[in-house]
Amino acid sequence: MRKNGLRALWEAERPALNGWCSIGNPLTAEIMAAQGFDSVTVDIQHGALDYTALLPMFQAMKASGATLMARVPWRDPSWIMKTLDAGAEGIICPMINSRAEAEEFVSYLRYPPLGQRSFGPTRAAFGLPGYNVPDANSQILALAMIETADGVENLEAIASTPGLDGIYVGPADLTLGTQDGRLAPGFDRQEPEMIELIQHIASVCNAHGIAACLHCGSADYAARAISWGYRLTTVGGDSRFLAAAAGTAVANWREQTGRDQATSTEGAY
Repeated sequence: MRKNGLRALWEAERPALNGWCSIGNPLTAEIMAAQGFDSVTVDIQHGALDYTALLPMFQAMKASGATLMARVPWRDPSWIMKTLDAGAEGIICPMINSRAEAEEFVSYLRYPPLGQRSFGPTRAAFGLPGYNVPDANSQILALAMIETADGVENLEAIASTPGLDGIYVGPADLTLGTQDGRLAPGFDRQEPEMIELIQHIASVCNAHGIAACLHCGSADYAARAISWGYRLTTVGGDSRFLAAAAGTAVANWREQTGRDQATSTEGAY
C-alpha cells in the first residue's frame, strides 16, 4: 500500500495544499484533482452528493496521485467505514467536542487491535494497490474538526488523543460556535480574537505533534496560515471557483460591452 502523500509531506516538514469538492460529479472532481493539489477532499457533510457520487469521484481522481480524503456527515461508524472502504486515505470528522469523542472517531478508522473498524475494503483493496491491515492502520489520516466552545475548551485533551493525526479548522463554524452570535460565519477571519484563536489551535497541534489544518477562502490567507504553523490549508473549492470565474467573466463582458444588466428571457419560448 502506498505511503500517504500528506504524511510524506509532513515528515519532510513541507506544508500541503488541499482542494475541496462539493459538487457530486466525477468530471468536476477529476478537473479539480488535475490542478496540482496535494490532496483533495470530497465534502459529504455539506456537499451536494452522497455515497453513490463519492465512489466514482474517487475513481475519477485516482490518476492525479493526490491524497483523496472525505469529510463525513458526522461521527458515525457506518459513514466513516463505508467511506474508507471506498478508498479514502483520510477522514475529516465534524463537531468533535471532547477527548472521548475523538477516541471514538479514531477507533472507527483503525482495524483491531487499534480500533473497531470492520474489514470489507470493497474498492480500497483495488484503488489502493497492496492494501493491507497494518498499512491501513498506519497510513489513513484521522482529522478532527474543532468547531464549538466545548471543543476549544477541550482542545489540549483532544489534541493528545492517540491515533489522531490532526485538527481541521472550519472558520465559519468555529466563529458561530465560539462568538455567541456576535460575528457572522465566513472564511479568512480578520478579527483579532479569531486570529488569536486560530493561531492558538495551531500552537496546540504543533505541541502535540499533530497537523493543524485550516479551511481558507484565498491563497493569500492560506499562505499566511502556513506562517502561523498550519501544515495543510484548503484554498476554496469547486463551487466557489466556478462561481468566481463565471462571475468575473460576466462582469468583464458587461463592462466592455456596456451591457450592465441581464435581459429577461421570460416568455421567449
